[in-house]
Amino acid sequence: MKNLVGLLMGLVLLCCSCQDKSSAKENKQEFSEEINKGDDFKVIAYWTGSNNKIDPNTVLQLDQIIYSFSHLEENTLKITKKDSSYIQYVTSLKKIKPNLKVLISLGGWGGCETCSEVFSTEKARKEFAISVKTILKDYKVDGIDLDWEYPAIEGFPGHPFKLEDRQNFTLLIKELRNVLGQGAVISFAAGGFKEYLQKSVDWNNVMPLVDHVNIMSYDMVNGGSSKTGHHTSLYSTKTQRISTHNTVKYLDSIGVPHKKMIIGAAFYARVFEQVGDSLNGLYQIGKFKESILFKDLDTYVKSSPGFDYFWDSEAQSPYIYNAEKALFVTYDDSLSISGKTKYALENELGGIMFWQLSGDKPNGLLNVIDNEIKNLKIN
Repeated sequence: MKNLVGLLMGLVLLCCSCQDKSSAKENKQEFSEEINKGDDFKVIAYWTGSNNKIDPNTVLQLDQIIYSFSHLEENTLKITKKDSSYIQYVTSLKKIKPNLKVLISLGGWGGCETCSEVFSTEKARKEFAISVKTILKDYKVDGIDLDWEYPAIEGFPGHPFKLEDRQNFTLLIKELRNVLGQGAVISFAAGGFKEYLQKSVDWNNVMPLVDHVNIMSYDMVNGGSSKTGHHTSLYSTKTQRISTHNTVKYLDSIGVPHKKMIIGAAFYARVFEQVGDSLNGLYQIGKFKESILFKDLDTYVKSSPGFDYFWDSEAQSPYIYNAEKALFVTYDDSLSISGKTKYALENELGGIMFWQLSGDKPNGLLNVIDNEIKNLKIN
């Protein structure tokens, strides 16, 4: 009997021990998953080139730097002497962060005049893809970002476009993937407005071939707008439907994977003049005046006394207004950037990008992004 009791007690203790180990293993796994949740979250900077060196700490906060912009010369991607110098410099930053990815972007606003024509033929698409492959090899660059504004719809005034651009854009992506191989990073910049989302891209056929899409969730109120509003808001309002969330929601509804969506932030402000004081200038008739880099915004505001700061809790976006001078400013600040980063992390998106790196200031908006990512991993 004693032996039987001892045996039973031993089995109980063994089971408890196994259960404890199993529980500990599960807890450890859950903790590990929580810690790793943000590890594949990308922080991407567009960079237009500058003689000012990029701070090493800034480099460590980035996963990708996209040099912007290169352009077409006939059917090939042209690298000018200035481009060459900047690309060599930015690839040298891999000495600071070896896993940093460097991309070259084609186009930009006003920079894709011949894209519709060139990418309309198989021969030209192949020549372009081969030229990109050569550049990636020669400069040790990791990939290409396509900023064609816009396939199939009107973009820069006077630039040709046609309905066939949509299919030709898909064929261009296919050709790039075939020529560059699976190891190259291929991304594209997408407008966040309804016409682009519905007409410019065949999402079902394009997204399996690219690493991610950089959603330009800024310039939603832009140089062509006749009314003020939020140019880079997180959420829609009763008056302004276009927003970051609205775009993400649409892409989600048509099956674009969250991990391939990169939302955009603005490191610059848009200023409107001749704006009436109703609603402190928000959603009022006005005329676009200028853009101001985020790093210069404090100086700009202080140079014209009378600016007041406002926070739109519905849009999760700031704006400032000067009633005396009838000036309205829409932009991203530390609070809205924090909100966007949390949104991207909580919705398990692929990351956040911004236009552009030179617009930030020391301990500025990139630091806010970095801190939010670190907070997630700690908590």
